[in-house]
Amino acid sequence: MLSRESILIVKWVGRLLALMMLAFGLMFYFGYGNPLPFIDPEYTWLENAWLTLIPMVFIGLAAGWKYEKLGGFLVIIPLLLGSVFAFIAGEQPPSLFAIVLIPAILYLIVGYSKTKILH
Repeated sequence: MLSRESILIVKWVGRLLALMMLAFGLMFYFGYGNPLPFIDPEYTWLENAWLTLIPMVFIGLAAGWKYEKLGGFLVIIPLLLGSVFAFIAGEQPPSLFAIVLIPAILYLIVGYSKTKILH
């Protein structure tokens, strides 16, 4: 079991990583051209799927600041779903997205540690 100080450190490391990833990721998302899915007929169905799922990841990174468990799951679930879509399409999921799992996992560690401390 983690001490309160350790939980606080994990919490702030996760928050700072999420903030950096949000700032960096939003630039790429909006720099993609038209980030709205299913608008551009040249986008493949996989690109449209990622354009639909990535905003949920951004919401999860932001939501984790207040609701750690929710934020962690809102990052992990869309990335897993997108990876399944990539495998169905016969492609590899972008390995860069795995980095976003770090703050999500930290959010979940904090979220579940707080549950044990409070009860």
